[in-house]
Amino acid sequence: MKLAVIGHGYVGLVTAAVFADLGNTVFCVGRTPQKIANLKKGILPFFEPGLEEVVKRNLQARRLSFTLSYEETVSEADIIFISVGTPSSASGEADLSSVFEATEKIAKNLRGFSLITCKSTVPVGTNREIAKILNKFKPKNASFEIASCPEFLREGTALYDTLNPDRIVIGVENRKARDMLLELHKPINGHFVITTIETAEVIKYAANTMLATKISFANAMAMFCEVAGADVEQVMEAIGLDQRIGRQFLSAGIGYGGSCFPKDVKALVAMARRYKTSDVLFSAVEEINKLAYLNFTKKIVKFFGSKLKGAKIGVLGLAFKPNTDDMRDAPSIPIINSLVGKGAKVVAFDPKAKENAQKSLPTISYVKSPYEAAQDAQALLILTEWNEFKQLDLEKIKKLLKKPVIFDGRNIYEPGKMKSLGFTYFGTGR
Repeated sequence: MKLAVIGHGYVGLVTAAVFADLGNTVFCVGRTPQKIANLKKGILPFFEPGLEEVVKRNLQARRLSFTLSYEETVSEADIIFISVGTPSSASGEADLSSVFEATEKIAKNLRGFSLITCKSTVPVGTNREIAKILNKFKPKNASFEIASCPEFLREGTALYDTLNPDRIVIGVENRKARDMLLELHKPINGHFVITTIETAEVIKYAANTMLATKISFANAMAMFCEVAGADVEQVMEAIGLDQRIGRQFLSAGIGYGGSCFPKDVKALVAMARRYKTSDVLFSAVEEINKLAYLNFTKKIVKFFGSKLKGAKIGVLGLAFKPNTDDMRDAPSIPIINSLVGKGAKVVAFDPKAKENAQKSLPTISYVKSPYEAAQDAQALLILTEWNEFKQLDLEKIKKLLKKPVIFDGRNIYEPGKMKSLGFTYFGTGR
C-alpha cells in the first residue's frame, strides 16, 4: 500500500519506518525543514534503540521518504495516518491545534478515495471533528472514511512494541475501512480489537491512566511503607504474584513522566469534568505522582539541612526512563530545580539525554561518566534506572564520593548490600 504519515515524532517516525520495512511505500510528512533535511540523511531527531538502522535501510530501498509537502503525498496515499502531538493545554485538556491544522491540509489535497486514520491520542469526539473539517475543505470529487487506530508503543522499546503489540485497536464505521486496516496490519502479530471510533478514542486514555494508576499506587504504598517500617519492593513483589494484579508498573520511585502519562491523565481529568462525571480517582493519580518526587526531594533536604547550600550533589540519570533521551515531564527536572533553588551545586550524567536536558536544566554541570558525577560529591542521586548504573563499581563510587551517601529514587540497589559496603543509603519506600 501507499501510506502518508503526518508527523515525525515518536509515533509518526516509528509508524512510517515499520510500515516501510514491511514493504509499503511510505511518505512521512513534517513541518520543520531542518528535521526533514536531517531525516533524508538518516539523522533522527531523537534516540530510539534500533530505529536509525530501520530508517536508513528503508531510505536506501526507497520505500521511505521524507517531505514537507502534502500535495505530492496525500493525493497518492491509500491510508493517511495523523500522528502529530497533542500536548496538554493550560487547562489540562489536549491541545488539538496540530491535529486540526494537519487535517485541513490533508483535506485540500485529497484525490479519489482515502482512509484518514488518527494515531494521535485524542479526546472522545475528535475524529468526528476531523470528518467535519475534511468535508469542509476537500475537493468535490474526493471521498474518504475516518478511523481511529491508537498506538501503544513505549519509548525505548518502540520498534518491538509496534511489531509485537498486545493488541491492535481499530475504531471504524464500516467494513471497507476495517478491511483496509486489517490488510495493512496483517504482517503484525497482535490481537485485533474492532470497535466504534469513540471506543477506540477512550481505550488509549484508559490504558495509559490504568498504568499511571499502578505507578501512583506503588508510590502511595512506598510513602506508607517508609513510615510503617516496611519494604515496598517486597510488598509489590508479593501482590504482583497475584495473577489478577501482575507485577508490571508496580514500581515505586520518583513518579512517571514522558510524553504520554502526564498529558493523558490530565486530559482524562478534563474529559471527566466536561462530561460531569467523577474525576476523583484520575485526579488522585496525578496528585500522588507529584507527591512521589516531592517526598524524595524532602528526604534530601532533611538529610542535609542548612548544609545543602553549597553542597555538591551528583546525579545519575535525567531522562524520564531508560533507553530514551526524552526529558518531557521528567521527574529529574523538579527535583534538581528544587535542590538548585536551595543552593546545591548539581553535577549530572545521563547516557543519552544530555542535549535535551540542557534545555530544561541549563544551570547545572554535565559530565561524561557516572564516576565523574560522583567525584567529590556529598551525595549521589539515582533518578533514572539505566542498566549501566546497576553495574557500577560501587567500591570505586564510594572512594570518589566525599561522603558515601546515595539517594536511590529507582530502588536499583539492595539496602542490605549498600549498608554492608559502608554507604548511607536511602531507597524509596524501604
